[in-house]
Amino acid sequence: MANDEHLEEIIARDVDATIESMLKFRDNQLPRVMAAATALISALASGHKILIFGNGGSAAQAQHMAAELVNRFLSNTRPPLPAIALTTDSSVLTSIANDRSYEELFSVQIRALGQPGDVALGISTSGNSGNVNHALRLARSMGLVTVGLNGKSGGAMKELLDVEIRISTGGTPQIQEVQDVVIHALCHVIDVHFDQPNEVLP
Repeated sequence: MANDEHLEEIIARDVDATIESMLKFRDNQLPRVMAAATALISALASGHKILIFGNGGSAAQAQHMAAELVNRFLSNTRPPLPAIALTTDSSVLTSIANDRSYEELFSVQIRALGQPGDVALGISTSGNSGNVNHALRLARSMGLVTVGLNGKSGGAMKELLDVEIRISTGGTPQIQEVQDVVIHALCHVIDVHFDQPNEVLP
């Protein structure tokens, strides 16, 4: 049917757009992914933790990454690693939003949980999420390492990061899809570094 063919064209265009974004990212951003991996490994190896945060789909990605680090990614032999998604405690989130402001959603948690040497990892598709940037600004002032999964032109976030990984091509869905690949790549490199004794499950 013509309608089915039209829907298949939409799907094909979406897949092609994602492939194009991933290839451009691979050609331009791999050194930044390695820099981020180095920062995360250095923090974890010295007894520090990773605090991860974002809004909407980025919140889901924060929780996804924390789960891969606390539990496991591929390796069944590396130790659990300290990572916290600042997007999961509904009582904390709603009390901050109600008593203070939504812009302080993550910064209050950074102030409570962050220590110098920890990593604050913000996720955004635009770089202009006010609460993410507010938290990164505070984290930097407290001596945390700031890492960002960013998108488009980088927005205000790009000025607040020690390490920026930016997906500048494609729309929001493509940016998020490439960010998922980056999260898995970071977790894989971390697995390899901390693996004991390098036994990786299929």
